[in-house]
Amino acid sequence: MPTGVAIRDVREQLFEAAERVLLRDGPNALTSRAVTTEAGCAKGVLHRHFTDFDAFLAELVQDRVDRLDGQAAALRAAAGHGTVADNLTSALTELFASVAVAIVGLVTSRDELRARLRRTRPTGVPLLTEAAAMVASYLTAERELGRIAADDADIDTLAPTLIGAAHLLFADRHSAPPQTEAVRRTVTTVLSGVSREPQA
Repeated sequence: MPTGVAIRDVREQLFEAAERVLLRDGPNALTSRAVTTEAGCAKGVLHRHFTDFDAFLAELVQDRVDRLDGQAAALRAAAGHGTVADNLTSALTELFASVAVAIVGLVTSRDELRARLRRTRPTGVPLLTEAAAMVASYLTAERELGRIAADDADIDTLAPTLIGAAHLLFADRHSAPPQTEAVRRTVTTVLSGVSREPQA
């Protein structure tokens, strides 16, 4: 690793390497040596920037959660445009076709990582909780526009239901990701009682 490289660049290089290992080999293969080997740097580089490996993983999770902000803003801006089902299908596919499923698997498989994350997130599963909030914000905007039923829509239930159902569709690491139509069918089924749009 050349000297003078910005810390942020090193951290991002390590995060990206961790994602590649995670996606290729699963959470059990994710070790500090696997990450630094994948990143092409000495093992000591990781420990210069993070107190230990679980601290590294906790910051990786937080970094990926923070990236949801842009997607959440784009989804909310889509309210009133296109169809609700298509907007949610695209957002859920973008979310779960990324590293999100692997991150959730990592969190659930490592006790120490979960314990660290609980210090700032006492409830919920990181990434899934924020994704549900993203969907709830969008559904609220659509309800205000009249495209979701004002009286019947329990958004606090609909949002995590959509996230959970989509997560299950994408959760098998060994199969091809679900087709767009399968995701859309899940979305339209969950929203069938509250959508105020004509069904295709």
